[in-house]
Amino acid sequence: MDAAVPDPTPGRAFLRACAWDVAVRKPGNVSRASDGHGMQAQTFLDSAAASVDGLCMPGARVGARIESATAASWARVGCNTNLGIVLLCAPIAAAAERVDAPSDWRGAVVEVIRHLDVADAEAAFRAIVQANPGGLGDAAEQDVRSAPSLSLRAAMTLAADRDRIARQYRDGLAELFDRGLPALAGAIGPLAPGDEAWAVPEDAVSTAAVQRLYLGWLASDLDSHIVRKHGEAVAHSVLNDGRVWLRRAEAGEPLDADPAWAAWDHTLKSRRINPGTSADLTVATLMLALLGA
Repeated sequence: MDAAVPDPTPGRAFLRACAWDVAVRKPGNVSRASDGHGMQAQTFLDSAAASVDGLCMPGARVGARIESATAASWARVGCNTNLGIVLLCAPIAAAAERVDAPSDWRGAVVEVIRHLDVADAEAAFRAIVQANPGGLGDAAEQDVRSAPSLSLRAAMTLAADRDRIARQYRDGLAELFDRGLPALAGAIGPLAPGDEAWAVPEDAVSTAAVQRLYLGWLASDLDSHIVRKHGEAVAHSVLNDGRVWLRRAEAGEPLDADPAWAAWDHTLKSRRINPGTSADLTVATLMLALLGA
């Protein structure tokens, strides 16, 4: 794996975050350690490489970033690998153009989301329809298959109670700042964006940090992707298992050393259970951290 020091730019941070995501075993998710759901780690890396230019178009609206990145990803790999990641990272990429210091990040993200309009919603809806995420279903208001009449943030707010990614739009990515970044800092310590330790994880400390971050998301709320595809009972079961593993991770146990960790991964995949929303939140947190938020 490339161990070069990354540039603190949105494109490099996005690609590095996506590489971190598949570099370590995260049960239920595709990784270099374990294929699953008809995909391999390289599928996700190819998807990230295809979508980065659209996601990071200078001066582009958030909706245009989402639509362009999703279309490019779909053209490259022919399936939905990163819609949730793109939805979360598009406001981050847009906010990066407003940031001069780490203290600017939260306010910049809030401003980007506050100024989303109906055109952003139209573009995002087209992207969601193209990606066709599993278990999407129909919405009583502002269904993505119909023309929106509200801003993207307002439309996401309508779905916030049932979808954790939509909740981030409603709340200005608050969970990323209040939960994700502190959890990552607690696991790996404070790092500058250009720190050599931000290389794709091959050491035990970095691997454990990514796994702990993922488990923190998985154990803190029902995974929206699991709920859509399998229902709340299954999502609760996975959440409870995640809490057990999170306690072990927080105690410093090397999870990969326990065969039960890989067995859990295999069991989830054999049941076609993919905590995809938790993975999406992991990537977005890593991108923010790599940018120095």
